[in-house]
Amino acid sequence: MKANLINFITFPTPFTYKVICFADINLPEKIVNIVQQYVPGNYFPDIKMSRKKNFYSVSITINAINVQQIEILYDALSNIPAVRMVL
Repeated sequence: MKANLINFITFPTPFTYKVICFADINLPEKIVNIVQQYVPGNYFPDIKMSRKKNFYSVSITINAINVQQIEILYDALSNIPAVRMVL
């Protein structure tokens, strides 16, 4: 992933994560808290519920300054137990 990002992205740049997780009213806040640990700021995620209301899709955009920041945050979001996928 590093080589691809380095070749195609000029930093700083907006970078959006889409987190697919089990539907839990507390998860979007937890996602924002984790993002704020690595990239302080005010975040207003876009939250969509699946058709059967089993999952949330939480999109959150940061202003990334390097590839390492993107990867560290990707790993931190992936480690939330209720998260199924981070795109």
